[in-house]
Amino acid sequence: MESMLNKLKSTVTKVTADVTSAVMGNPVTREFEVGRHIASGGPGLCWRIYNGTKKSTKQEVAVFVFDKKVVDKYQKFEKDQIIESLKKGVQQLTRLRHPRLLTVQHPLEESRDCLAFCTEPVFASLSNVMGHWDNLPSPMPNDIKEYKLYDVETKYGLLQISEGLSFLHSGVKMVHGNLCLENIILNKSGAWKIMGFDFSISSTNPSDAEPKYTCKEWEPNLPPLCLPNPEYLAPEYILSVSCDSASDMYSLGVVMHAVFNEGKPVFQVNKHDIFKSFSRQLDQLSTMSPALLNKIPEEVREHVKMLLSVTPNVRPDADQMTKIPFFDDVGAVTLQYFDSLFQRDNLQKSQFYKGLPKVLPKLPKRVVVYRILPALTSEFINPDMVPFVLPNVLLIAEECTKDEYIRLILPDLTPVFKQQEPVQASNMILLIFLQKMDLLLTKTPAEDIKNSVLPMVYRALEAPSVQIQELCLNIIPTFANLIDYPSMKNSLIPRIKSACLQTSSLAVRVNSLVCLGKILEYLDKWYVIDEILPFLQQIPSREPAVLMGILGIYKCTFSHKKLGIPKENLATKSLPHLVSLSIDSNLNLNQFNSFMMVIRDMLSRMEAEHKTKLEQLHVMQEQQRSMNISNPGSQSEETKSPPSSGTQIDDIFGSSGVNGKENGAAAAAPQPNRMSLTLEEKQRLAKEQEQAAKLRNQQPLAPQTVRPASANNSKTKDLTSSLLNNMTSLNTLSLANQARPAPVQGTTIAAFPAPGPMMGPMGAPVSNGFNQPMGFQTGGMGMGIRPAGPGLYGGMATTTSTPNFGALTQNQGQTNKAPNLSALDSLFTPSQPKVTLNQMGPKPTTNTPWLNQFSSPQNTQTAMQGAPVGMGGVPSGFGMQANPFFSPQNFSQPAAAAASLNQSGIKQSASVNNDLKDLFG
Repeated sequence: MESMLNKLKSTVTKVTADVTSAVMGNPVTREFEVGRHIASGGPGLCWRIYNGTKKSTKQEVAVFVFDKKVVDKYQKFEKDQIIESLKKGVQQLTRLRHPRLLTVQHPLEESRDCLAFCTEPVFASLSNVMGHWDNLPSPMPNDIKEYKLYDVETKYGLLQISEGLSFLHSGVKMVHGNLCLENIILNKSGAWKIMGFDFSISSTNPSDAEPKYTCKEWEPNLPPLCLPNPEYLAPEYILSVSCDSASDMYSLGVVMHAVFNEGKPVFQVNKHDIFKSFSRQLDQLSTMSPALLNKIPEEVREHVKMLLSVTPNVRPDADQMTKIPFFDDVGAVTLQYFDSLFQRDNLQKSQFYKGLPKVLPKLPKRVVVYRILPALTSEFINPDMVPFVLPNVLLIAEECTKDEYIRLILPDLTPVFKQQEPVQASNMILLIFLQKMDLLLTKTPAEDIKNSVLPMVYRALEAPSVQIQELCLNIIPTFANLIDYPSMKNSLIPRIKSACLQTSSLAVRVNSLVCLGKILEYLDKWYVIDEILPFLQQIPSREPAVLMGILGIYKCTFSHKKLGIPKENLATKSLPHLVSLSIDSNLNLNQFNSFMMVIRDMLSRMEAEHKTKLEQLHVMQEQQRSMNISNPGSQSEETKSPPSSGTQIDDIFGSSGVNGKENGAAAAAPQPNRMSLTLEEKQRLAKEQEQAAKLRNQQPLAPQTVRPASANNSKTKDLTSSLLNNMTSLNTLSLANQARPAPVQGTTIAAFPAPGPMMGPMGAPVSNGFNQPMGFQTGGMGMGIRPAGPGLYGGMATTTSTPNFGALTQNQGQTNKAPNLSALDSLFTPSQPKVTLNQMGPKPTTNTPWLNQFSSPQNTQTAMQGAPVGMGGVPSGFGMQANPFFSPQNFSQPAAAAASLNQSGIKQSASVNNDLKDLFG
């Protein structure tokens, strides 16, 4: 590795030293930067050719340098002759200006060590290309070593040389005198140019029709650089010391032979015995063998034979040679037309450019890229010609590598991307670029795409031309995969949506939807759900094509494996929108069926997904429930677990069951509903919990000392017995005077524990005395009876006036344990015969805890109307107002109050006594 680096270093050092020594001190270096040695040319290939640039403009040039050390071996007068000859040739070339002559950019400059001048950029001399590598750099440049001329290059090159000679002979009246491979230069684009006017001869009478040329006699003793190349000279130049324009045509014949024979001229000349060699050559030309021209193409072979004729008058002139059929090749004609474009008007150019795409595939890539492309890009300065030139440039770009495209084409295309004037040309340019968008996005660097290409696409979407919008929307899906995601999301999609909503063209709207549908796969799921699907609901039109486009986007999103629509979106947005669209009157049967098919698919998937979710949730709940059963734990853990759905519903609707069944005192205590309680229910629940907490924290109740009753109340009248007797007599009278009505549903009452005359004749439920046939209201005691006439009394005391110790329901179908009430025996006075509360309580019918008998006060009336009635007609469930434990003062009554308990366990309040006194006296 180190040896390789050292070798490279020595090579660079050597090249730098050569360049420095070659042009050091030459005035050319003031204005031009000299680069590397690339080729050689001129008489005897004595000129070294370097590439270079102009310092002020960075324009590329070729620098020709002649090192005077080459002629150090000659004597001084010979040196001077060589230098003068070279100077003459360059000066003559500088004065002449023609497309077929090498263009001089800077005239000859002389320094002590060298001669130098600058020309247009050069590739190499034709001699180098043909394998003559004298005075070339070492190592040999690969581009020269591997260079092969194509047929079209050869044909057009020879045509160019013929045209150059025609200019010299007809326009300047000059004979070149040394036309050979060394004096033909290939410029950077591959054009063949003439140089080396060291031995040119001008006419002595340029104004006359027949010019006369005088030439010098051949001097074999002069250095070779002071003499023309004898292998390309016409015989008359040596033998008769005469020359004219036909002598150059002979040289052209030899050049044509050399081009088709790997750089070998017709004859090899012995420079030491030039006259003998030419005499022998003259004899061979007189009897030319067919094998001599055997490698020359048949269509030009006859013309080459004429050019090599011994008789000058037989040789075709330069103008005639430009018109031979050999040069009528389509490639040569095309290249010739490009060289004369500056003479054509826009109409002629446009016609030519229209037919050019048919010709370009027939031409070699090197010719197209280095000869035709520069001519095409030079037309970009003419806005009217851009629509005609651009298709050809993009066609060439397809054949170029990415590096060639970036280096040779993109710099000229960048201004065209932004061209907006004139409008008609700008629209055509947009259409052309859109058709080749995949090419641009493939070969253009990302930064240039963002800055130049995509803005042009956005401009096309906003163009006023419907045709451009349609084309843009149709083409976007073909290159969507080449657009980076941020540009698509933030710039492209919003413009497509805007075009769809703002346009008045149905075709643009439909194409917008189709375009969105095709590029969905390049978007992410949530962008589609958040931006694309809501946009569909904003589209105002209801044409069938638009509706089917909307359906297509929904279907693509729904069925695409990467996208999909969540069931929540399906249920709340997508399905409602599709259902509303499906019944549009503009749809036909097939279109409606398409809508329904998608809707059914969406419903099926939504159902399957949600059912799966609920099944999984159910399994988790069952597992949790089984864990709670198998591991009971503390009560606090049970209260943390969520209540079952049935319990929640029971909590919401109070004591009424969801199945229409009643929930009486035997029902479990209501659990608080944590999910859907109203504010009032929460307030009620909080109040109940607060009161229950106060009750739990209350001190135990102790027996109180009963004060003696006053004298006037020493004997308490048993109102219950008298009331029952009176009611029995009234009932008997009523039953005797009129028929008994049918019982009313929902007003059934239980029999009294104590037997009485009332039960015998009735034997069936009775109605109250307010409205027949109406059941008892919740506020009644439940002991009403049908009166004998409409003017009799109504219902009795309310439940709130009678403490209900127990919801003492006697449900005959239940066998539950009665609560133990013995703890309350001490609350009552011993003035009456002591009857324990356990005897007063209901039969063992329920095992419900004491606190569970207090049902919520809500829906009391409803529950009472459809529930069995307990002892004394009191509803079996009662609220907090009837709960004695929420009114502790009920337990501090005088001892005389205990006597108000009759044998049926009914306690009468003072208000009840007063009412009865008023009624019965």
